[in-house]
Amino acid sequence: MKIIKIKGDITSDVASSFKDSIAIDTEATGLQIPERDKLSLIQICDEKLNVFIIQPNKNDFKAPNLVSVLENEKVLKIGHFLRFDKNALEYFLKCKIKNIFDTKIASKIVRTYTDTHGLKNLVQEFCNKSLDKRQGSSDWNKDINDLSDKQLEYAANDVIYLHRIKLELEKMLLREKRMEIFKRCLAFLDTRVELDQKGFKEDIFEH
Repeated sequence: MKIIKIKGDITSDVASSFKDSIAIDTEATGLQIPERDKLSLIQICDEKLNVFIIQPNKNDFKAPNLVSVLENEKVLKIGHFLRFDKNALEYFLKCKIKNIFDTKIASKIVRTYTDTHGLKNLVQEFCNKSLDKRQGSSDWNKDINDLSDKQLEYAANDVIYLHRIKLELEKMLLREKRMEIFKRCLAFLDTRVELDQKGFKEDIFEH
């Protein structure tokens, strides 16, 4: 695993290097986006397991090269609980993320033999690795060069396993004939994010 720290935006060369799929995740100052908290970091892992940890410009969040990747329909964006990351990225970067695969949604649809669907659980099952989540509650908004190696490793670990997990969940979805319902859930995610941004955090389908 190679970690590359970036301030502001990726270069056009890096953007063009992303071909088929990338894994994405974000860190923020808290979980109440956009009403209170802000996007702090964006992690991207390519298929060669290079991890780019990007600290966006905190004044205007302009990142046209990164946006071009997020909006590129030819590049699959793999994430875990994209409901949060999609909300943060689209709100602060003023973009529309296209072509996604959410490992949490896939897990809930196909791993019905368990009620544990966190990233740590998926990494353990499919990659036989144990994630250390102790750095999760960190001040991610400080300068990227002031983040410790442990914090950077934590941020990177949130994306480096997603390519493998996606492949394994995809096999299961196909085997159990649940791929179509999964795709329809992904299509609904745009609406779910819009509901979040309008303040409807609860499950609107509950009685």
